[in-house]
Amino acid sequence: MTAKNCIAISVLTLALTAAPAVLAPAACADDYPARVVKIVVPFPAGGTADIMPRIIAERLSRKWGQTVIIENHTGAGGNIGAELVAKSEPEGYILLASPPPPLVINQNLYPHLEFDPLQFVPIIVMARVPNALVVNPDKIAANNVKDFIAYAQANSGKVTDATQGNGTTSQLTSEMFQMMTHVKLQNVPYRGSAPALNDLVAGSVDCMFDNLGVSLQLVKAGKLKLIGVASPQRMASLPDVPAIAETLPGFASVTWYAIVAPPRTPAAVVNKVNAGVNEALQDPEVQKRLAELSAEPVGGTPQATATYLKQETERWKNVITTAHVTID
Repeated sequence: MTAKNCIAISVLTLALTAAPAVLAPAACADDYPARVVKIVVPFPAGGTADIMPRIIAERLSRKWGQTVIIENHTGAGGNIGAELVAKSEPEGYILLASPPPPLVINQNLYPHLEFDPLQFVPIIVMARVPNALVVNPDKIAANNVKDFIAYAQANSGKVTDATQGNGTTSQLTSEMFQMMTHVKLQNVPYRGSAPALNDLVAGSVDCMFDNLGVSLQLVKAGKLKLIGVASPQRMASLPDVPAIAETLPGFASVTWYAIVAPPRTPAAVVNKVNAGVNEALQDPEVQKRLAELSAEPVGGTPQATATYLKQETERWKNVITTAHVTID
């Protein structure tokens, strides 16, 4: 049942029975989902931004008895996929699952967007993954943050730094690192983690600030070297890996993955998706698969999600302004 039909039912109910119109959206939510639900991921397949919503979508499909599919619409730092969802019908059948860029970062980088990130209806943050500094072991001999800083200072502007794309948390984490260490890295933007990591493993680039979701598997396979994690403290699962903050006090960066709906999506539908994802995050199998991505489940209410996204918008705006980050 479409949102327009829900509105029509509300008006008809009010006119004929004088019943409160607020009951109609709930009735529509009871029917949701009545067909395939699409979750748009604005980054390429293969990275954590793609893998995580697939895990959740699989669980939602079983719960709802309806197919929940992932569609990748990449480009422009996540803006292409985000715009597609922003202009979709507010019915809950097209949702957006995304890391920070198109939700809380790009409005402070791009001079003009074809959508307003603030108009998305927040549903839930699925999980958070710490960012980390990983290097190609054949290109960078440093084994810790201090030695990496010394190497970068001695080779100013020559160390190539792969990022998920201009304006992504990967690049902003790198900019924050450069700002705090007074080193200069050569930014090499890609369209997502997967292609960047492929080139990092191949030795086409030297280092990367990436979330641990996929890169940790490459570290365990000996293809990459993990220099330090960007969580505020050492991770319990990686007790021998120092936090970058041990060398750079106050340095912290995590990548989160949120689900939002098009503007004006009914609250009853939003709440139903929220409840489904919260339930999925309690599933032991889902938790196991998230742990394999070094991801910490988050969950919570749509209201708490809205507050968190607002805080993140201000946090990354400060980094962009202070470091004079541009998309050029």
